[in-house]
Amino acid sequence: MLVFTTDFGLSDPYAGVMRGVALAINPAARCVDLTHQIAPQNIAQGCFILGVSFRYFPSDAIHIAVVDPGVGTARRPLLLDTPHGQFVGPDNGLFSDVLAAFMEGGGALAPGPGESGLPPGVAAWQLTNPAYWRHPVSRTFHGRDIFAPAAAHLSLGAAPSDMGEPVERIVWRPTPRPAIQPADLIVWLRSRLRPEIR
Repeated sequence: MLVFTTDFGLSDPYAGVMRGVALAINPAARCVDLTHQIAPQNIAQGCFILGVSFRYFPSDAIHIAVVDPGVGTARRPLLLDTPHGQFVGPDNGLFSDVLAAFMEGGGALAPGPGESGLPPGVAAWQLTNPAYWRHPVSRTFHGRDIFAPAAAHLSLGAAPSDMGEPVERIVWRPTPRPAIQPADLIVWLRSRLRPEIR
């Protein structure tokens, strides 16, 4: 199963073209659209949507996620292999909430924005092997030319280690976690009590 998440919207052909490229490589693939309505270039929203959604798919699903304001720059194309699915997309923090799910405590105590190491059972590769790309590669449409082809080849049994070089750390932009302080809880409880018994 190939699961697509993008900020492409539905009025342009880009999401459909990605599916077409994947199906040209593996006509038997099952394609599912999680959403193409992430706000344009909103990595934080894409990160959150992936983090709360990926466990509802089979554990062998391959997620292609493209929210990529850094396309055409030095940001890395990435494959993340986890105990519950593989994720293909830009290394820009988009997979932070997925990564947090496999950290002790759900990533609640993980460091702030920057880079993060990988928890046990999770591995990552930079997609550097052009044998798994569509050519020529556009500077502005890596979803079509790198991510969708790589995911389709994975669905045919290609090994992650064939896709490129292993990486030890990835970009980390976790969704802020709410925290309730004891004083805040007292104020909240009092606000819920009837005025006559405050």
